[in-house]
Amino acid sequence: MTAAGDAVAAASRSLGTALGSRRPRLALILGSGLGALAARISPVVDVAFADIPGFPPAGVQGHAGRIIVGSLEEVDVFAVSGRWHLYEGHDAAIAALPVRVAYALGARTLLVSNAAGGIRRWLQPGDLMIIRDHINLMWRNPLSGPVAPHETRFPDMSAPYDRDLAAVLRAAAAEGRVAVKEGVYAAVLGPSYETPAEIRMLERLGADAVGMSTVPEVLAARALGMRVAGISLIANPAAGLGAPLDHHEVLAAGAHAAAAFERLVRTFVARASKGSSER
Repeated sequence: MTAAGDAVAAASRSLGTALGSRRPRLALILGSGLGALAARISPVVDVAFADIPGFPPAGVQGHAGRIIVGSLEEVDVFAVSGRWHLYEGHDAAIAALPVRVAYALGARTLLVSNAAGGIRRWLQPGDLMIIRDHINLMWRNPLSGPVAPHETRFPDMSAPYDRDLAAVLRAAAAEGRVAVKEGVYAAVLGPSYETPAEIRMLERLGADAVGMSTVPEVLAARALGMRVAGISLIANPAAGLGAPLDHHEVLAAGAHAAAAFERLVRTFVARASKGSSER
């Protein structure tokens, strides 16, 4: 077994023991500035990354670095409050670690979120964008190396973000009176923000928003056969389209959008769970 495989096994054993017979059905990854939703979960397990075998501690401001497993809208969820980024020096397999552990514990659906810069002029700070597709410009892939347990060697990526789940997000947005937009997310390595020339390049490539995360998690989920939905919080206009960029701006945008994001996700969880039980 690889080091990443050992970490998945150790973490899932530790968390599984703490959970007893409870098993999550849906995994949530809460990105920069979006972690307040974790407080709405009635926890069975609430533990820091650093206290889970095989998990490094969180290292970025705005990322709590906790796993919360419990009930949200009467659905057992596996929530990841924060994440690791490749720019911190982590391997892509570490970035995908929570997804693989969530799968090992029973989750088969993933809702991933992030904070992103808006490339298109029709995206404004505070907007929530349903991710329709992505462009991987991180030059890293968590599927490199030996095939991990339960994963396929060559996952189909023609529809990485499940169309039915996107429809559930739209319905949840309408029910919660949350305005949403849709677009393509470009993932870059970071940690420096992009230059105006790079933003013009990304725009020509077809990207609508840009960030430094998410894609490794989605790749692992798809290799496991998990259904995926994604949301980007537009935290700021991308480079060259507004004021100089600052991480505190990202956190402020998350705080501003927290109530709408919470309504959207809670309604999505209830609707997605109902849909999966009818399959």
